[in-house]
Amino acid sequence: MRPESTNGAGGTSGGGLAVPMAWLCAEYLADEVLRAAALVAPGSLEYRAGLQALALTVHLSGEPDGPADGWAAGRVDEWLGHTAYDRPWPPWVEERLAARRASGGAGPDLALAVTAWRRLRDTWMRATDLDGRADDDTGSPVDEEEQIWLPAWRLGLPLAHLSLHLR
Repeated sequence: MRPESTNGAGGTSGGGLAVPMAWLCAEYLADEVLRAAALVAPGSLEYRAGLQALALTVHLSGEPDGPADGWAAGRVDEWLGHTAYDRPWPPWVEERLAARRASGGAGPDLALAVTAWRRLRDTWMRATDLDGRADDDTGSPVDEEEQIWLPAWRLGLPLAHLSLHLR
């Protein structure tokens, strides 16, 4: 039975629902990577941040509105490059989202990517300050008891990167 409406999700030429296949493929790949790495419990806030950060990276690295193209070695290397510690990931995400909007790709995939980015940027989590690495004078390790508020992407991105390395 065909749906009577697309509920504002944008229709297809056949009158059916617009399915965000590119986003769903990216999210599936991200979930597989994070589950295989088993660094944090599925369902935790950290897991969700890592899932959204990796899904955004996979989705924005690919063609607009095209499904993610899987585990080609070049793709994994590209994703590792985008998620590396010394890379400016948030500006890259903003630029890619803006380019997709400008090219007229305002479909359901873009809407889900924008929502994921908004959640990662606007949700703050309390965590250990990993940027406050070892004290150079004493050589002591990071104090895990000392926590600060961080945007969710700051936790999700290193989790995504490490999970890609462990896949």
